Amino acid sequence: MARLDDPGFPRTPPCFHDTAPYPCGYLPGRQAVSRVAIPPRLIGAEIYGELVRRGFRRSGEFAYRPACRGCRACVPVRVPVERFSPDRSQRRCLKANRTLAARERPLDFAEEHYSLYRRYQMQRHPGGGMDGDDGEQYAQFLLRSHVDTRLVEFRDAGRLRMVSIIDALDDGFSSVYAFFDPELPAAGLGTYNVLWQIQQCRARELPYLYLGYWIGECRKMNYKARFRPIEGFIDGLWREIGSRRDRCPGHDDC
Repeated sequence: MARLDDPGFPRTPPCFHDTAPYPCGYLPGRQAVSRVAIPPRLIGAEIYGELVRRGFRRSGEFAYRPACRGCRACVPVRVPVERFSPDRSQRRCLKANRTLAARERPLDFAEEHYSLYRRYQMQRHPGGGMDGDDGEQYAQFLLRSHVDTRLVEFRDAGRLRMVSIIDALDDGFSSVYAFFDPELPAAGLGTYNVLWQIQQCRARELPYLYLGYWIGECRKMNYKARFRPIEGFIDGLWREIGSRRDRCPGHDDC
């Protein structure tokens, strides 16, 4: 497979730009820096897939990865789907949500989706910065893409329960974002979203589901370690990692 640094890479590779420091959204009191691939129009499917395999993630049109000084708390993770086996809790989650019907929809603005997004942000992440997103900010975050992005809605008896945004890669899916009915916390819809995506990878014989970043000390990101086995991109290599919550790989102070 061609790589960004190979002489024969078929397209002009992007350049990379580090942002100015900004408050970290995951670990209070820290400053974060992101390395962004620019310009976004050059990030087509092939280059984007290679960036994901190097630990990048996508937000709107931009592919990025953390480049924070002195901190390596954010670990890119992926699930090798053929080796994954759901635990008892995850099997209960699958059973509890067996009536959900998934349907792929166009990557377009829908008022019903946006309304669910607003309720989700206001109840699940109040004060997090996205609870005040207007329709244009929502669209820029989730509906702008230069790659193969799928929008899947989940309904129960016709009622919208969850929307999931997924990028299709040549070696798997990259889970971009999901938002769901905040009035159903016991349904485990966030967990179900990942389990459903693992099933879809298996059905398509795709080896990996990329889950973005795992942060051991951040509770809202720590759930990813429950999908085992799980691999982390550490020091330039994908390797299986445990669910250590007392220390983040590569950073003794986390």
